[in-house]
Amino acid sequence: MTSFAIIGFGEVGSIFARDLQEGGAGVLHAFDIAAPARDRAAAAGVTLHATAVEAAAQAEVIFVSVTAGSAAAAVQSLAGGLGHAPFVVDVNSISPAAKQANARATSLAGGRYVEAAVMSSVPPRGLRSPMLLGGGDAPDFMALMAPFGMDLTAFSKEIGKASSVKMCRSVMVKGLEALTTECMLAARHYGVEKEVLRSLSDTLQHEDWRGLARYVISRALIHGKRRAEEMREVARTVQEAGVEPLLSAPIAERQDWAAARGREMGPAALATTDLEALLDAVAATVPRKAAAE
Repeated sequence: MTSFAIIGFGEVGSIFARDLQEGGAGVLHAFDIAAPARDRAAAAGVTLHATAVEAAAQAEVIFVSVTAGSAAAAVQSLAGGLGHAPFVVDVNSISPAAKQANARATSLAGGRYVEAAVMSSVPPRGLRSPMLLGGGDAPDFMALMAPFGMDLTAFSKEIGKASSVKMCRSVMVKGLEALTTECMLAARHYGVEKEVLRSLSDTLQHEDWRGLARYVISRALIHGKRRAEEMREVARTVQEAGVEPLLSAPIAERQDWAAARGREMGPAALATTDLEALLDAVAATVPRKAAAE
């Protein structure tokens, strides 16, 4: 049986662990610097190690699933644990240049780097989320993972191409979250949210704009911190293309803002299926001075 390690045992890492176990994987190893990972690993029956090197040393496949800002450090922490040439699968949402740097670090340490661009939200599909792969070792990785039913596409041998798809897509996806949050909060203040949604349905046809608005706003409130880090990588990607990131950078700011609001809201408010209730709960966390301005 293939042995696995997961560097970064947060939401994505724990979901991957669950799906790997359901697919018949043997012992799973993990490393994470965050304290909550201890309880997650124990509940999942995953062996949590004191260092990334210890976790990696016993695995044939290593998934690196941390926040965008920690991706380089996470890959570098594997140095000394890759002498047995495992696959290092980088699923982090970072720029093409950052992926290329991680590939060089992995190769120097003896690992086989696989770029993975996850093209959907992970929770609904887990390990079967569609992924575009990059690098010369992608086909061998795909063959090894065939029993797990992953949705993998060998996109390019050139590292960075797959991630460029992901990053450019995020301008729209994370931008929609930021725009919807700003639009709906203002509309709710003026008491015209129903009319705005009705107009949006006429202009940009969608079967349920109200439900879509609630969903994308809640995602920013819950995951805004991680999304803000990703959007800074998106801005870097756009900049590297010679395009000034006039929108990508502010989207990161709005995502950070949403994360701060989400931290002040209770679980019930975040989980509500009622758009107006959600907007009112968000507005209640905005400082009065900021609201007046």
